[in-house]
Amino acid sequence: MSAIGQFGSVLGCAGLALLFVARRRDLRIVGLAGWALGLACLAAYLAPDLSPVKLGAAAGAGIVVSAVGGFALVRYPYLLAFGTLACVPARIPVQLGDEDANLLLPLYIVVGSLVVALVWQLVVRRDSRDRELGPVAIPLAAFVAWTGLTLVWSVDLREGAIFVGAFVLPFGLLALGFARLPWRGRFMTWLWGALVGTALLYAAIGVYQWSTREVFWNPKVIVGNAYAPFFRVNSIFWDPSIYGRYLTIGILTALAGILLGGVRGWKLGGLYAVIAAMWVGLFFSFSQSSFVALAGGVLVAALVVWGRVAVVTAGALAVVLVLGVLAVPQARNRVETKSRAGVDSITSDRATLVGQGQRIAVTHPVGGVGVGGFKRAYADRTGLAGKRPKKAASHTTPVTVAAEEGLPGLLLFGWVCVAALLAALRGLGRGFTSRVSFAVGLTLVAIIVHSFFYSALFEDPVTWAMLGLVGLALSVPRKGGKT
Repeated sequence: MSAIGQFGSVLGCAGLALLFVARRRDLRIVGLAGWALGLACLAAYLAPDLSPVKLGAAAGAGIVVSAVGGFALVRYPYLLAFGTLACVPARIPVQLGDEDANLLLPLYIVVGSLVVALVWQLVVRRDSRDRELGPVAIPLAAFVAWTGLTLVWSVDLREGAIFVGAFVLPFGLLALGFARLPWRGRFMTWLWGALVGTALLYAAIGVYQWSTREVFWNPKVIVGNAYAPFFRVNSIFWDPSIYGRYLTIGILTALAGILLGGVRGWKLGGLYAVIAAMWVGLFFSFSQSSFVALAGGVLVAALVVWGRVAVVTAGALAVVLVLGVLAVPQARNRVETKSRAGVDSITSDRATLVGQGQRIAVTHPVGGVGVGGFKRAYADRTGLAGKRPKKAASHTTPVTVAAEEGLPGLLLFGWVCVAALLAALRGLGRGFTSRVSFAVGLTLVAIIVHSFFYSALFEDPVTWAMLGLVGLALSVPRKGGKT
């Protein structure tokens, strides 16, 4: 079965890469077929120990629902965006063999519907569009293909197969789907409204949790709150950091409308009000990584809009950032009680993980230990017991990429980030298209910064959706580029 998983990873990622870069329709159909076959092989390898009848029934139900959803997407393309947004918090704990995972199961129905819609557009309608992702297409295709290949030598095949099959392949297709959306200013405005509206709702739930001292879903957070001198909330998300990141994204998208201009009167006042409300919800997440991500997004926004003037204020912002992090109870408490020495205390042992991850990368510079192999390699180096010890989970995406995929993977990862940020943040004007691109760019900045402290960059469908929106925004001319 191991060979099936490895074959599926290579084939599926190669097919996805071909979908990203191929200019001929027949090659894109081949890429989509390779993606589907590769995903099927990974599913067969990862399939839980259920009877063939139950697996067949589940697969049949998924196909029927996806078919209905696919034809709905053909008729109403923006259902893809709204459906994705609605499913973002819905991480459901499942067991794949002996491995526990929190998967976005409802979102996979959206992805299945997208597959049906793509087949209809490419095969029946003979759609001739290509490279919808723009300047992100080639670097993202190279990174995806390399990631799939590294599963061949991964030291933890099952963990790597989950990463590729549950995140890279389905969410990579999601990026393409977002890039293929027709540009409709009205729908983009509604999409932003849905993002902010859900963020405000989740913030209200978070404040309610803090006031009642009742947290949903996550036993780890519940136990942690019982012993901590502060109370963290997660709203309807599994993890407080993911909840905080969602609110950070909402804040930065609203900030984009304020800084680029074009929004006046009561609408401008409304933007300030929603930012304040979302910040209150963010505060009670007590997520250090989310506060740092917000500060990074604000700093980049200032650099883009005000240029050199913002550089002068960078030092002051850094001071504010440090004070803000120390204002978070868990950071301040560890400093005050000196529970552990140095940076490792404040970063919840992340410094040790980063150091060991760097050593793994240096030891395996060419191909790394293979996708999904960080936990196993870290445990082997430090003597941690267990097949996949939780203490070995990486919290820093660049270090994880370097350790698992070597120098080639790290360079490709950097290429994707730089290409996406430059495409989104250069040549901005004062029109609606520029505001959308600015908001997308700031969202990517926040997600990337957040990934330095919470390694869930590629596991988050928002990351892939933003990469798709980079390509979509570039497909529309901007009015009066200024920056």
